[in-house]
Amino acid sequence: MGICWSPNSKAVNPAFSVPSSGSNSKTRSKDVSRLSRGSSYVSSASFSLTHRSEGEILQLANVKSFTFTELKCATRNFRPDSVLGEGGFGSVFKGWIDEQTLAPAKAGSGMVIAVKRLNPEGFQGHREWLAEVNYLGQLHHPNLVKLIGYCLEDDHRLLAYEFLQRGSLENHLFRRGSCFQPLSWKLRMKIALGAARGLAFLHGAEISVIYRDFKTSNILLDSNYNAKLSDFGLAKNGPTGDKSHVSTRVMGTYGYAAPEYLATGHLTARSDVYSFGVVLLEMLSGRRALDKNLPSGEHNLVEWSKPYLASKRKIFRILDSKLEGQYSLAGAQKTASLALQCLSAEARLRPTMDAVVSVLEQVQSTKDSERKNQAEKTLHTQSFGRGAQVPQRKSMEGGSLKGYPRPLDSIAA
Repeated sequence: MGICWSPNSKAVNPAFSVPSSGSNSKTRSKDVSRLSRGSSYVSSASFSLTHRSEGEILQLANVKSFTFTELKCATRNFRPDSVLGEGGFGSVFKGWIDEQTLAPAKAGSGMVIAVKRLNPEGFQGHREWLAEVNYLGQLHHPNLVKLIGYCLEDDHRLLAYEFLQRGSLENHLFRRGSCFQPLSWKLRMKIALGAARGLAFLHGAEISVIYRDFKTSNILLDSNYNAKLSDFGLAKNGPTGDKSHVSTRVMGTYGYAAPEYLATGHLTARSDVYSFGVVLLEMLSGRRALDKNLPSGEHNLVEWSKPYLASKRKIFRILDSKLEGQYSLAGAQKTASLALQCLSAEARLRPTMDAVVSVLEQVQSTKDSERKNQAEKTLHTQSFGRGAQVPQRKSMEGGSLKGYPRPLDSIAA
């Protein structure tokens, strides 16, 4: 799911999907705490779908209950020209509601929303719809998409979300056109940090939540490129008590799922960390997790890139050429090392999402510091480059030096 979502195409089966392959292919999206800033909260209620009835879940959800007629009116009768995207769930439509009353509004006025209408014959069903209401109705954080309301009426299942203007990270990384210019290093790191904070919040909730389907198409961007996690249909409560994992049917997307989860069905928060590593690698390389259009041996991004990630001298072979000159050596190496840790074959060796957030904050602060140093250096050069006399100083032997020695360029460690 997404809120400025890509065209639909078939999944392998209802439980597992395959990401799109190649930059010109259509998206295959039928998918089977530490906070530095911003407000967030979790309701005191449990998120379990197993021990609560549908009525209890809907009653606890802190969102509006829309009628089908209201959402039909808000989307102008689900007109084809208002479709934002399609997927295994059905179609997503653009709509408008009054910002205060949440009543349907005239097109172009009020607040823009994205309305997901569940297709009864699609891969995602009522349980996934209910999971979204359950989690997004109680979880609130700057890096999670905001659920505004739902509709449960007869056979109709709909969800209304905030509209995010810049669509999915997937589109910005892999689609080309006037609407999708290559993302800069600075924006990629900002998005990575925001998404990491969203996952860290989920893992650090009173009852840990495992996202289970972290990928570029589920990371949505607002007008300022703030990342927000969407599509909680596959989200699962984490293990409780002395349990080390949750045993569940394998679901998610090929290329992003952790190897131990695929092999055993054992789900932990570190499964999300692995998926984050894949996405971080996609952001570094500009390549998809799986791309059969590439030469043999390069189809699987993780397998192809791991030897390069492990070498500080070779990491530049995997970095997106569009990022040339935008990053520091230290920042690139630190980010590549983080991706490699997240992709560890052993779950216990992967960092927590809190640790991931810390590293990405360091990368961002390092870049800001370098930018400040460069600005000071430029100012220094300009001060002595406009015909002003260079100040003289005496040597210890009483002679005169020609001027202050030129400052050395800072070298990243």
